[in-house]
Amino acid sequence: MECNIIEKEQHKKEMMAVQDSMDVLSGKWKISIISSICLYNKRRFSDILNDVVGISNKMLSKELKELEINKLIKRTVLDTQPITVKYELTPHGKTLQTIINNLTAWGIEHRKKIIEK
Repeated sequence: MECNIIEKEQHKKEMMAVQDSMDVLSGKWKISIISSICLYNKRRFSDILNDVVGISNKMLSKELKELEINKLIKRTVLDTQPITVKYELTPHGKTLQTIINNLTAWGIEHRKKIIEK
């Protein structure tokens, strides 16, 4: 009986962890933005905008701010003319690399399955 309570508590913690992850990575764009930055280490705003098809300037700016608040990306303003802003993953953000790789591989296989039909 006691084991069952421990298992339920563990399950509860795991479900909370999944919800926390989804809260941070939620929305249509965040995973794609992180993926764009992952591929090149440092990306300019315009590069990310070109990579993430369909996102607006305003939405990209909002999503980047949220990712920065969650300590997943770092924003660096370079002293150039005109001013250049670069984004890179923080060490914490880099921990998402495996998830991004797995999502990419799954997406490729999923597309193959769907196209077969």
